[in-house]
Amino acid sequence: MAAPKNNQFWKLRSKHGRDKLFADAALLWDAACEYFEWCQKNPYIKKDWVGKDAFEVNRETERPFTLHDLCLFLDCSTSYFREFKSNPPEQSEDFLTVITRIEEIIYSQKFRGAVVGHFNANIIARDLGLVDKQENKLSGSVETQQVKFDNLSFEQLYELKYGRRPDTA
Repeated sequence: MAAPKNNQFWKLRSKHGRDKLFADAALLWDAACEYFEWCQKNPYIKKDWVGKDAFEVNRETERPFTLHDLCLFLDCSTSYFREFKSNPPEQSEDFLTVITRIEEIIYSQKFRGAVVGHFNANIIARDLGLVDKQENKLSGSVETQQVKFDNLSFEQLYELKYGRRPDTA
């Protein structure tokens, strides 16, 4: 049975919306530090083959910090995290400081890892928004002249075409 029209059942709710994941900025910082420690204690295992007989070796490689993995670790989405950053709770101004610090740690670890060769530099550069491009802009106008070739001699035409004078023997 549907609710009657013009009802006000919504006023009976004890709360509206989802509970906040973190009551204060210190809890967010502690959770982020727990994620960073987990990444350092759980490196990727990469298979490699060494020697002339190609023995299989498992090598530990550093795990990059990412905002996506942090959000998975915190059990929230990246859009929730960004919304939390753009609209922090009124009672605490520390959230912006903590979120900025978390983002800077992630950026710094990725950048340093790419610089020393732990991570693929091309992928990290794209992820961090680093681009190596130059944009050349020309201003002004270009004037062109039409050249008539009927007034040129055979030798002049030959030199224009081949970049040398015709052999005279």
